[in-house]
Amino acid sequence: MQTTPQSLPPQPPASAGNVIKASLLSLVAGYVDVVGFIALFGLFTAHVTGNFVMLGVELAHSTSGVAAKLLALPVFIVSVASTKIAIDAMQARGRPPLPPLLAAQCALLTLFMLAGYMASPITSPDMPAAIATGMLGVAAMAIQNTQSRIVLTDHVPTTIMTGNSTQAIIDLVEVIHGPPDKAAAAKNRLRKMVPAIAAFAGGAMAGAYAYVLASFWCLAAPIAILLALACSYRRMQAGPEATPGTSAAQAERRA
Repeated sequence: MQTTPQSLPPQPPASAGNVIKASLLSLVAGYVDVVGFIALFGLFTAHVTGNFVMLGVELAHSTSGVAAKLLALPVFIVSVASTKIAIDAMQARGRPPLPPLLAAQCALLTLFMLAGYMASPITSPDMPAAIATGMLGVAAMAIQNTQSRIVLTDHVPTTIMTGNSTQAIIDLVEVIHGPPDKAAAAKNRLRKMVPAIAAFAGGAMAGAYAYVLASFWCLAAPIAILLALACSYRRMQAGPEATPGTSAAQAERRA
């Protein structure tokens, strides 16, 4: 049986729990990304490819901040690879990887917050302390990027909204003009994507205001959200549904 290149795989129904959790993770990504951008002279922590644009701008105008933008990519690569190896190891032992991943992200964001506080006032993006601070943020968000691709496959991507926004527009057109079966699938995707997009935008606005008010201490908010999510997933996986025969992947999907 042949499939057309335009066909999308069937999507599971958008459960309220998954939508809420994906939205919270999207809020965290938008919040942390804007804090890094403001505090570290245009460094993206979650949207790492955006650093290529900023790198071009800084090279064209002979401004500072090139070192951090260059280092962000190898740090991101190493962090993603390490996270993938850790996920494989935990799944091989039958251990659900999501709570440890969220805990690790919390730890790195806490270090990001403390390093930024100790480096303040950051007067130049080329300060060694500023570069080290930024790399902690990149490593933290690399974990979220990786878990979104490997573990939370039932969720929409939570760190980069370009793909979500493009698909949401396509689905909106499908709902208006498409046949009933395709319109129903598009509505289901929209129920997942629109809250995540809105949460990312809200997180970015909240992070900007929070940084102005509290500097790096504002990162306590996303750290608290991640800790709450880690505890929630751990409780659900330890509940009556988490029987000995339940695989780690099944447990993550149920959560």
